[in-house]
Amino acid sequence: MGKMDKTTMYHNIDNNDLNQLITNAQKVIVPLSPISVFAARSPWANLEDKNFDDVAQWLREVREVDMYPAVSTILEAKDNGEIAQDKVDEGLEQWLQQTTAPCASETLAHFVKQVMTLKSLQKTNDKAQYAQAKQFATSLARSTSGHKSKHAHLISAAVTDDQGTKISDYVDYHVMKWCKLYVDDAQAGWTMPDRERGFFASWYRLVQHDPALTKQERQRIKTLPNDSELLLNTALQRLGIDEGEIQSYLEQHLLALPGWAGMMLWQEENDEHEDHLIRTYLAIRLALEWCLVDPYLPIKAEPRVDISQWTEAILQWLEWGGYSVEAWSQLTSESQLAHVHFALHFNHQVSRKIWLEAWEETYQQQMKDHLEQTATKVQDETITPTAQLAFCIDVRSEPFRRQIEKAGHFETIGIAGFFGLPIAKSELGKKHSHPSLPVMNQPQHKIKEYTAEREPTAFQQRKHVLQSVTYTFKKMKQNALPSLLLPELSGPWLTLQTITRSFIPRRTGNLIRKFYGRWLQKPQDTTLTLDYQHEHEDHLPIGFTDEEKIAYAKQALTLMNLTKRFAPLVVFCGHGSHSANNPYAASLDCGACGGAASGFNAKVLAQLCNLPEVRAGLANADIVIPSTTVFASAEHHTSVDELAWVYLPELPEAAQDAYEALTASMPEISRRANQQRLSQLPNNHITKKDPIKEVHRLANDWSEIRPEWGLAKNASFIIGERSLTKDINLEGRAFLHNYNWKDDEDGSILANIISGPATVAQWINLQYYASTVAPHYYGSGNKITQTVTAGIGVMQGNASDLLTGLPWQSVMSADNKMYHSPIRLLIVVQAPQHVIMNLLDALPDFRQKVNNGWVRLASIDHFGDWKEWSN
Repeated sequence: MGKMDKTTMYHNIDNNDLNQLITNAQKVIVPLSPISVFAARSPWANLEDKNFDDVAQWLREVREVDMYPAVSTILEAKDNGEIAQDKVDEGLEQWLQQTTAPCASETLAHFVKQVMTLKSLQKTNDKAQYAQAKQFATSLARSTSGHKSKHAHLISAAVTDDQGTKISDYVDYHVMKWCKLYVDDAQAGWTMPDRERGFFASWYRLVQHDPALTKQERQRIKTLPNDSELLLNTALQRLGIDEGEIQSYLEQHLLALPGWAGMMLWQEENDEHEDHLIRTYLAIRLALEWCLVDPYLPIKAEPRVDISQWTEAILQWLEWGGYSVEAWSQLTSESQLAHVHFALHFNHQVSRKIWLEAWEETYQQQMKDHLEQTATKVQDETITPTAQLAFCIDVRSEPFRRQIEKAGHFETIGIAGFFGLPIAKSELGKKHSHPSLPVMNQPQHKIKEYTAEREPTAFQQRKHVLQSVTYTFKKMKQNALPSLLLPELSGPWLTLQTITRSFIPRRTGNLIRKFYGRWLQKPQDTTLTLDYQHEHEDHLPIGFTDEEKIAYAKQALTLMNLTKRFAPLVVFCGHGSHSANNPYAASLDCGACGGAASGFNAKVLAQLCNLPEVRAGLANADIVIPSTTVFASAEHHTSVDELAWVYLPELPEAAQDAYEALTASMPEISRRANQQRLSQLPNNHITKKDPIKEVHRLANDWSEIRPEWGLAKNASFIIGERSLTKDINLEGRAFLHNYNWKDDEDGSILANIISGPATVAQWINLQYYASTVAPHYYGSGNKITQTVTAGIGVMQGNASDLLTGLPWQSVMSADNKMYHSPIRLLIVVQAPQHVIMNLLDALPDFRQKVNNGWVRLASIDHFGDWKEWSN
């Protein structure tokens, strides 16, 4: 940290330079979408140009955030058989060969092997020994300048008030307050005054009258410029931040509340009326920081030494390094310091890095053993299946697909659930359209749903009545006088609802769903605007041209490797979920697509593939679809493992027989899939209840904190033919994408899979990983104590960061029992090695992910030869 003297020479940073520093700094966060359109993102997506382990060390230094699994998690995994000891030993031996030892190699080897047992020290109970070690640590700390961080730290974090509270906590409190007011999505009864003028203008006017600030603090705010750019520069100057440390200092402010900062970044990227919102956010934070710490300036940043950690490190050398007290005291201070720093680094990072890699390699070995047995199997293409069902690559589809394949001569296929259609959907009865594709992409078309009459009067009237009642109820709650009358009017109904939902949730949920299904039942003859309309909405063309119809159908069929041997009935299966009273409901629908259930996309693609002009165009591209083949669509409801039909055209005889065979098998398929899934949920592993009734209870119980596991335990992404994985129980841990390298001469199909679905899967994997290893920072805590705030996210209590990740209940089966295994995604490609080499050459960003340790890569060819490509 530079000198914090008010007289420090400081030159204003050029605006372009400052904006560039902000752009660089914001890489430490990622956009946080509103929870209603929840999007899974890796919290480190913008840091992949750096090594995973380097980012882990940096985060520990600047925020005390740990990116490695906790010791308790590792020990639990070891007890569960998820980590092979020989993999640990191999990793440790390899590391020892590459490290520089602060002592004799034999001493070092014995020391690290003891640390790797993850056992606690025995001598900590020896008070005399502890006192001597503490004396050594204190003396050593005095003789050295301590550990001076290479990174800037917040000045406000180094200052405490009379009550012992850090000033940085007050800065966070004020920033959370202003952010909540500004981004509120119609949850509050009164909106932020002057909100239409923008965040900065509204804040600058109101903060000067904020009663939570003292009169002196408000006076200091008034001395700051009424311009976000000038204010930010002025605050940096008055805080005395050296020019070379500005980016690092801005990073610290963004990392202080990554949720609120991420929401501002999302608003900036997705609202055309917002401009430089991150700059405004930083200006407000630094202005508040300066006005709160100004009385304490100048502040000298002292190097920090944690005596307790140094003491423990010395005790470890005394117990596990074979040093006596006398031998330790005879070491030079430089040697003692080298020993301590080595122990701290090994304890906090290296030991658990080795365990993590052994965990990943154990899983990789298990996958290798499975796939080597099936890699040489060839799918019999002379037999045409009764029906083909294309499912999303979502890990929840894998167990369901296995049950379908066991039930009859059905073939299942894996593809990204938006089916390659870059659309925004506008469903009948919905006010707004919704992008229906992964958040990393932008929609290129809008598809609207309508009826033959274009004006479904009765349906619209019923929809309007419901919306009016809901709006009136909300407004009565938010206004003073009507809210006094509201309990008298709504009390009996809400009391009945509370009782029935609490004690008979399944029956109540079914009753409510049937009521809404009848009251708001869409007309049966809804139509999609597939034809280009020569008009635009939200800057998007409505419908497709004839060329686009053929291109999107061809792309989807090629991606799923369905270009020949068509069954009489082909079903495109989207997926969605259902749960009651669940802020994270959108994450269970589809975290990749911002909570958009994909049955709509499946219907669009099925209708495209049934069009005569599309089939003719596909035939010209050597994709000949028999006239007897019909395409339909359905939606896999993951919380109850049922298949609901979305679009079913008139079926010829063979397709009708396939449909009847599939529907006849579906109850048993659902029962088996739910029975298997229930066994994974806490308190359900020994249940003798009807699995169908039980899953419907879970989905409709508003007190249920875990209606389903979502994508927990995801660990691999397998790209290859279905014959490679069909006979393997992958335990719902694998994303499955169909692929045949022989049909991909230029490698473009594989490149599209890696750039799209595989990247989305990696984001999902690392979000689950981060929510497990650092739940206090990257997760969202306990569902029970969450508060929905501003209509856009959740907090813990009424004052916290906007929570960015998954709830504790989504990754843990109990308070101290892990469910999700925090390991990095393993991508396995079924292809020869030259295909993988070409892929890595063609996709430098993906090569960077592999080389820097953000994802693991392996390949297996048709001869069963396995190769690991990860460093």
